[in-house]
Amino acid sequence: MKIEKRWVVSFALTALVSIVALFWSNISEAIFIKGSPSGLADNFLSPDSYNAADTGWVLTSACLVLLMTPGLSFFYGGMVGKKNIISTMLQSFICMGIISLVWVVVGFGLAFGDPILSFESVLDSGETVKHSILGNPFSYTFFEFIEEFGSSPHKQMASTIPFVLFAIFQMKFAIITPAIITGSFAERVRFISYLIFISFFVVFLYCPLAHWVWHPDGMLNTYFGVKDFAGGTVVHMSAGFAALAGAIILGKRKNKEHTPTNIPFVILGTGMLWFGWFGFNAGSAFGVNGDAVLAFITTNSSSATAMLTWIFFDRINGRKVSALGACIGAVVGLVAITPAAGYVSVSEAIFFGFIASIISNSIVNWNRMQKLDDTLDVFACHGVGGIMGMILTAIFANGEGSSLLNGGWGIFGHHMMALVVVSIFTFFGSLLLYKLTDKIIPLRVSEESEDIGLDISQHDEQMDPYSETSIE
Repeated sequence: MKIEKRWVVSFALTALVSIVALFWSNISEAIFIKGSPSGLADNFLSPDSYNAADTGWVLTSACLVLLMTPGLSFFYGGMVGKKNIISTMLQSFICMGIISLVWVVVGFGLAFGDPILSFESVLDSGETVKHSILGNPFSYTFFEFIEEFGSSPHKQMASTIPFVLFAIFQMKFAIITPAIITGSFAERVRFISYLIFISFFVVFLYCPLAHWVWHPDGMLNTYFGVKDFAGGTVVHMSAGFAALAGAIILGKRKNKEHTPTNIPFVILGTGMLWFGWFGFNAGSAFGVNGDAVLAFITTNSSSATAMLTWIFFDRINGRKVSALGACIGAVVGLVAITPAAGYVSVSEAIFFGFIASIISNSIVNWNRMQKLDDTLDVFACHGVGGIMGMILTAIFANGEGSSLLNGGWGIFGHHMMALVVVSIFTFFGSLLLYKLTDKIIPLRVSEESEDIGLDISQHDEQMDPYSETSIE
């Protein structure tokens, strides 16, 4: 049996990470890494200052968010052709493995570590404000801080729960983001190349963007005043634009037309996503409080409205009412409300779902978009839904001076500038990472492999073991 070098290298990297993890405390002391846990004591409260109820809710929410990734695998898996169900589902599922390790090693530090690259501005009051661009990847390498500060709340980030729980909760967001991208290039991507790309994506795009928006000193937070309650910008816009770039780079499938194989899978996946999204949005309040309850009901209201709007809008445009359409509409509503879940009323959330569903539906059925082979319409649903969520948040967010309708003309303008910055960063950054990955190992499978189907050609597995002949 011939063993390819790429898999030897992959195994060797996993072994190296495992061995380095075992000896990391000694290694970090030996090389005196700046920003190691010994220099972080001033950032933490006392270990017994966390709130038990808040901790219990965020623990539960972290579980709910993780459930969304296998839910997404069912959602996507049911939409593709029969020859590619397993490969499509695995592309989502494998993120729970590879992104978890990337997050523990360097991801959390890049996203929430002490700023190592920043600039400053002076307010009218004379106060100097730091605007951070990147966190120190070695701040929390291998979560070494757990022994000393793991049970202590951070003074600025989720100050009523243990800091390690905050890290775990954020990990689940990092896991699902690259999984969302997979729908754009389903049925034609090489599995090993995909693993390389999502690792690059999380390190070079997701983590910096999370730092910009959610770190207390992040530049989109402090300089632009961007409001993103639970990830409309960080998760859905980044995944949507990466999906658009992926569809462009990989090109069209040989056989673009296919019938979704398993609609019950799609319905099951949608139910899991909807259920998990309560942890995604309500959990982002980081406590048992009014914001969590508000986020819970706005999430449900937006999704319900978007689902109904999608199927009725389909019907008045001459298309049949379909289970697939209802499921896609529900997910669009969930995406759109995410950045505003704790900032708007239930009535406004209903409008979010309504308008986002109409626009996403129109983009999905737009002739020019159909010429681009975004297999499962990731950009039209997640990208456009995220964009609409960001715009609507800037219009409706509650609080004096916090949005366009509340006197915040400057805030609205800053959101629009940030939208352009995020779009350019994630789209062109993704294009660059796809090209880099393709140089290392070609992204697209061969025509023969695509014709056979990725289940067989990439994994030698299939839904019906008696319908095909496996290959070596």
